[in-house]
Amino acid sequence: MPFSLFVCFKVVQEYERAVIFRLGRLLSGGAKGPGIFFILPCVDNYARVDLRTRTYDVPPQEVLTKDSVTVSVDAVVYYRVNNATISIANVENAHHSTRLLAQTTLRNTMGTRPLHEILSERETISGNMQASLDEATDTWGIKVERVEIKDVRLPVQLQRAMAAEAEAAREARAKVIAAEGEQKASRALREASEVIGDSPAALQLRYLQTLNTISAEKNSTIVFPLPIDMLTYFMKALPKE
Repeated sequence: MPFSLFVCFKVVQEYERAVIFRLGRLLSGGAKGPGIFFILPCVDNYARVDLRTRTYDVPPQEVLTKDSVTVSVDAVVYYRVNNATISIANVENAHHSTRLLAQTTLRNTMGTRPLHEILSERETISGNMQASLDEATDTWGIKVERVEIKDVRLPVQLQRAMAAEAEAAREARAKVIAAEGEQKASRALREASEVIGDSPAALQLRYLQTLNTISAEKNSTIVFPLPIDMLTYFMKALPKE
């Protein structure tokens, strides 16, 4: 009698549920737990179902993108059982089925998008995958909570080509910036020369500033100042645009 009582009472944890079958039929009332539940020896059998979130690391999948580029993509899927009874009664192995579906969904989703979208719109693609997986696994009692694309690996030759293209774009931008700087400097120099040419006092002040700068340097340079009238003559002799 003590032994019989021992096998009749079972305990499941807070994060578990027990799905009971009596003589092969699903026991009414749904899954039992958490805590103690009662079964009839030799009549009932039961399955424990863990309700905690599981993490599935999708192995790298070789995918041909919409624009015919072969890439290797891997992802992480977070899912859990939200209906213990359905996960046991409707599918042989809910976890294995969810993982296989995650692999095929990843390949199918990536295959419908061009490479630039895969690289720049990971969050959108992850959200679409999560919605698709969640809908497909609902009949298995599975809730897909989140999908994250971990890495997108490109062929080596394509990586080199993209790096060369990026370097060329940077060089082009640098040349444009340098050209704009030279244009602004030329404009400022022309305006300064016009001001100095129109004002002898400004020319003399600039001349004195230059002499002061040269004399402040610690070197052996010998400076022979020219008469200011001679500099004025040279400035007036310069051709004007």
